[in-house]
Amino acid sequence: MSRFSILTSSVNPIQVSGKAAGALLLLAFSAGGSAEEVTEQQLTDKKKAQQSTAATPAETTLDTVHVIDKSADTVLPGELVPAYVGGQVARGGRVGLLGNKSVLDTPYSVISYTRELIQNQQATTLADIVENDSSIRNNNPRFGRFDQFSIRGFSLSNGEVALNGLFGLVPNYTVPLEGVERVEVLKGPNSLLNGMAPTGGVGGAINVIAKRATDAPITQVTANYASSSVLGGHVDIGRRFGSDNQFGIRLNSVYQDGKTAFSNDQKIERSLMTLGLDFRGENVRLFMDVWHYENRGTAPMERVTLNSRNGVLAAVPDADKVTRNFAQRWSYANTIDTTVAVRGEYDFSPAITAYAAVGARRGRYDFLRVPVAVDSAGNFVTTTGNTTVNTSTVNRFLRHEDTVSGEAGVRAMFDTGVVHHTVNLNTSLYRIQFGNLESEIGTVASNIYNPVNGIEPAVIGMSNTPPRTAETDLSSVALSDTLSMLDDRLQITIGVRKQSVLNKTYLVTGPVRAKYDEDALTPTFAFTVKPLDHLALYGNYIESLTQTAMAPTNAANAGDIFPPAKTKQVEVGAKLDLGNFTSTLALFRIERPSTFRDPATLIFGLNGEQHNTGLEWSLYGEPVSGVRVLGGVTLLDGELKKTLGGVNDGNTAPGVAKVNANLGIEWDVTAIPGFTWTARTIYTSDQYVDAANTREIPDWARLDLGARYRFVSGGKNVTLRATVDNVLDKHYWATVSTSDSVNGLTYGTPRMAFFSATVDF
Repeated sequence: MSRFSILTSSVNPIQVSGKAAGALLLLAFSAGGSAEEVTEQQLTDKKKAQQSTAATPAETTLDTVHVIDKSADTVLPGELVPAYVGGQVARGGRVGLLGNKSVLDTPYSVISYTRELIQNQQATTLADIVENDSSIRNNNPRFGRFDQFSIRGFSLSNGEVALNGLFGLVPNYTVPLEGVERVEVLKGPNSLLNGMAPTGGVGGAINVIAKRATDAPITQVTANYASSSVLGGHVDIGRRFGSDNQFGIRLNSVYQDGKTAFSNDQKIERSLMTLGLDFRGENVRLFMDVWHYENRGTAPMERVTLNSRNGVLAAVPDADKVTRNFAQRWSYANTIDTTVAVRGEYDFSPAITAYAAVGARRGRYDFLRVPVAVDSAGNFVTTTGNTTVNTSTVNRFLRHEDTVSGEAGVRAMFDTGVVHHTVNLNTSLYRIQFGNLESEIGTVASNIYNPVNGIEPAVIGMSNTPPRTAETDLSSVALSDTLSMLDDRLQITIGVRKQSVLNKTYLVTGPVRAKYDEDALTPTFAFTVKPLDHLALYGNYIESLTQTAMAPTNAANAGDIFPPAKTKQVEVGAKLDLGNFTSTLALFRIERPSTFRDPATLIFGLNGEQHNTGLEWSLYGEPVSGVRVLGGVTLLDGELKKTLGGVNDGNTAPGVAKVNANLGIEWDVTAIPGFTWTARTIYTSDQYVDAANTREIPDWARLDLGARYRFVSGGKNVTLRATVDNVLDKHYWATVSTSDSVNGLTYGTPRMAFFSATVDF
């Protein structure tokens, strides 16, 4: 009989109705206290006893509990893995075609952030929540045109973010979190597990899980404020209906509008509507999600590139002298995304489950921007050949995207002698067709230290329909088998995916400009050994097929495409779960072909290889009652090899920091029940800007502080939150992006204050 370790809460008990008490007994989590052991049957008996009082209006008072050793493997594919002690992360999550797995049973580096953490940190987009991970850094300014990240030193765009396991369905430029229950991060190449990522996925992939209705009714209203004058609100409603609560509906509605902490009239306006429907039958589970997201911003912060003349880069600007937003106040970024997705799962027997999912997204994007390239004095400049002018070009950029994404598969379990098998057969399909239209409609003379607003160009009468630019079809089939022996103390996973890639680019006049049609086999081998119940040793070798980047607009061969390339990862590690505190250690090496724009010829193309070797240490949980921690340290060596002519062999890859560290702490103040202090510090060491290692940005550290207070007023649960990011108002270059040029500098988040009040009705 499986057993559950229950920790009795040291905080005030929560009052719940008798009907909801049984569900909360298994799902609730809070600070730890003294432990006692009870059996699964005792929990069931207690739940039945509580449900017997549901017909009366009386309330039952329960201690909040932790379920701290329930295996994620007992969770059905459509269910959530339980939260870990402290509630900030989950005990596991979805590992691609392998399904739900606990952290200790996963032979890869994974972490899953919960809705509780998202809410308590007042995170509104994916960029806000991944800042908790030392292996992830944001490669675009806050409130910029789009979010972009690096994982283990490799760039990752929103194309590598899946919605309930399907790529291509989240909004393309920023991913809102108000409709999200979990954010799951899987590090390293992963095409066998998830299928080929649309735009790379070398360093890892991110999966967001949409909210579902819970057995307990949800009616939650949140009002929020962000400096300097962004006001907004969020309504979250969930209900279940029918016999045994078979039908569920979850609705989230969000609106925010106002001026940000960046000066020069930077404003945002964002609205989101998400609808989640589900049906829970005896052997069947059905899900449907509808998202509509509109995000409009004026004067979005731009990345800064260093002007290159005769192959020599300008000096890195002094971030301390950048005191306000240098984007033009009339520039804008308007994005609209609509997504519909459905999923179904059917249990033929307790050992065989089939599933299928399909979704579609329509994206329409309109940008008026001034790309910022600067000289050593911070002036906007443009160099063509040997000619430099002290202006930057104003661009209007339109993009249309239409994507379809789907998967189908079957999971089966059976035994051969003493070996237990979990076999997964999966097929996936992803298709995107997009059109770009870029028009140069003027110039601007300015300086990042002393910004000057130019004359706003007219866009009235310009075309709003970009021509078809390119389309990509990714299709694959995969087979894996996880062999479990010795009471699951030894688990071995082997698998292979056949991936096919068809990519076409088109001339403005319509005909195909370039095309490739490639396929490849990408295998994996992984193992987990558990010498102790709370200790897992693991290792993996995995290959992944990756699309290489299209030559960017600032390249001499803009628009050129290149065949997909294989990346490889070898990783070994250890995971220690002490019940209320988990620590993981991973040593890895990732090899991939690299792409750069040559600073002398301006030609973009494959230019050698990049080998990232790293050591990750992470920790989370509640090591002391009332004190929660979340953080880690990543040591990374990104080395360039086989570069053109060998001139940069052995150099450090641009944008790879040798040391990244994060530490977040929450402390429940015993003297003030319901009151919690929060603090987080983020550190990143210096990074080279170019492959020749002639320019670099300095290291930086940031401190965030906050507090929250939970109380009951008028019979309603109320939570007040306050957070200040970058308390010391440090001015710094946060990262170097290598996604479309070798020298894109991201300006760090200024001091910003966030406040919110949540009421549960």
